[in-house]
Amino acid sequence: MPDLPTPQDVAEAALFSECWDAVLSYADLCASDAAAGRQLATEAFTHGVHEARAAEAQAKATGRRTPWLPRIPLLLTAVRTTAAAWETEGKGHRLDPDLRLWLNSDKAGRYTGPPLRRPLALRGLRDMQEPDAALLWLAEVESLPLTDVARRLGLDPAAAAEELAQVRALFRDRCQRNRLDTPMDARCRSYARLLDAVTRSPGTGTPEDLSRHLATCVECAEAAACLRLYGGGMPAALASGVIGWGGLAYLERRRRAAEAGLTGGRADAGTDRGIAVGTSARPRIGRTGILVAAVIVSVLALTVSLMQLGDSGGATTAGGDSADRRPVAAPAPPSTHLEPPSGKGTTGASSTSRPAGSGAGTKKGDSDAEPQGTSTSPVADSPAQPAEASPTTCRVKYHIVDEWPEGFQATVTVTSARALEDWRIDWTFKDGQRITQMWDGTYTQDGAEVTAKATAYNKQVPANGTFAIGFIASWHGGNSAPGEFTVNGVGCSTDG
Repeated sequence: MPDLPTPQDVAEAALFSECWDAVLSYADLCASDAAAGRQLATEAFTHGVHEARAAEAQAKATGRRTPWLPRIPLLLTAVRTTAAAWETEGKGHRLDPDLRLWLNSDKAGRYTGPPLRRPLALRGLRDMQEPDAALLWLAEVESLPLTDVARRLGLDPAAAAEELAQVRALFRDRCQRNRLDTPMDARCRSYARLLDAVTRSPGTGTPEDLSRHLATCVECAEAAACLRLYGGGMPAALASGVIGWGGLAYLERRRRAAEAGLTGGRADAGTDRGIAVGTSARPRIGRTGILVAAVIVSVLALTVSLMQLGDSGGATTAGGDSADRRPVAAPAPPSTHLEPPSGKGTTGASSTSRPAGSGAGTKKGDSDAEPQGTSTSPVADSPAQPAEASPTTCRVKYHIVDEWPEGFQATVTVTSARALEDWRIDWTFKDGQRITQMWDGTYTQDGAEVTAKATAYNKQVPANGTFAIGFIASWHGGNSAPGEFTVNGVGCSTDG
């Protein structure tokens, strides 16, 4: 029988329990179904906790701080490395197919290769003091209100905004230093000072030659995103650079959670594998309405579980599951809703609602951009006709989430007055924009004409329900909003 946890153990367990929701949200994007996602999250949480403890012990022994990540990004990277281990161990069938492609590509090698070749955001965040890095991550990526961030970190709420501004500038400085240390060819180095200048101040235009260079050089475009203090691109730069595959999809989930008031909860807590908040799908894991007593029990259970897993050394059964099936993180409260279909159709949130946080339409492992989350591959040549062909009354909101030279991320949110058994959205771009990734849907594009279709898990929409897709696209010269939106062939009104 294990010893009772000490107050220090309980405090540590309480701290890590705040991270479990983030780990589960990302693991859900990475896995092929909900059950695999929970096991991936549990294993990754265990490994991440042991890694954090080892780093802290080394720092105490040597009296020197080694570059390290705050707890949440550290645990999210543990999800990625655990997924890579699954692929190596023959359990890749339990992972999202697009993630498997990414894990076997050169993109994944950037996170384990020579330090000077690793993503700039990852290097910049590691070079910061942990409290500063934690403030930046919680506010920018987890999308938590500053009052909540201040409470977590013990900061003065009145001074949190000013401190965040200082930390953003510090992150930019660390990224710039790492950028100058990075081996670059002569052309990239010739643009280094200019890139620093145009990203330092708001409203500074990008010279045409630099814009062309950023459109063709992945590393310089990545640097521009990290160095740009203004324009709202820092969250995407952090998520993509630190997490890697699925980073943008994860960012979108956390943003949705914050907008829904689910601070600290899964970004998709109100959705079914990324379906937009407002649909009838019930969340797989509820995070609200948990009694204080239940939280205390969960914290104690987490501590005991961590102690036992540490003693067992992470033994696994022949099937690859942990011999001790108890989760390392605080057990999620019992689900009060139906599980979504096991197939994702396209990754994480549907293939078209995921940010380009890594490349695919949130899940494309082969695109030039880093695959991001849960996007699906383009629709087959002969897409099935949607089941709902009758007239519907619908309203569409088109929103550009982020924009950078030659590229942007957008969402299309649809509210349907009538119930749908299946859906298809059509629209026409006005400026030659080209979609490169999509999540929460699949897409085809013929010139300016785009068709996005539902995935297996988000086809059905109740009367007055809402669904959404997200995508990454390129633009040149102009980036005006598209028009002529239709759902199942019927025209829709547009907001904004």
